[in-house]
Amino acid sequence: MSPVRRLAVPVLVSAAALAGLLAIRPLSTSRALAIWVVLVAAIALVVLIRHSRGPGQPRAGRFEAELRGRAPANPPPVELLRMERDLELGIASAGSAHHRLLPLLRAAASARLASRHGIELDRRPEGAESLLGADAWELLRPDRPEPADRFAPGVPRERAAALIERIESL
Repeated sequence: MSPVRRLAVPVLVSAAALAGLLAIRPLSTSRALAIWVVLVAAIALVVLIRHSRGPGQPRAGRFEAELRGRAPANPPPVELLRMERDLELGIASAGSAHHRLLPLLRAAASARLASRHGIELDRRPEGAESLLGADAWELLRPDRPEPADRFAPGVPRERAAALIERIESL
């Protein structure tokens, strides 16, 4: 149905309501006409909006689509999200670095050392230290003491990135 036909019935009904109001006179003529004009404008807007969307399901506008966002095609694995969280927490606080981030990186380094160099981190610490380097060993050594202030800043982001690169290069 065309927008003009969709608009005709509600406008005719509102015109009949206006005629009834003018006959009964509960309001002044100017006030009744003002109400009728606003009502007709609202009806016209509703009809035009419905017509612009077309038949069937109403289409979402660009604004609504952007608000909804796009669903990721393949959500990242839960384990990767956990590691990212541990990394951020380890950067934020020394306690999280000691109890979450460094054990995770120590396990990764231990696996790399064992599989590629035949060195067990706990049994041959001097061999592991020589391959890791002094800075990485200071963070990954098994006997690393707990931080005095667990709420102090953790491992700086640059140092954590360098440590991860060092482990990957083993």
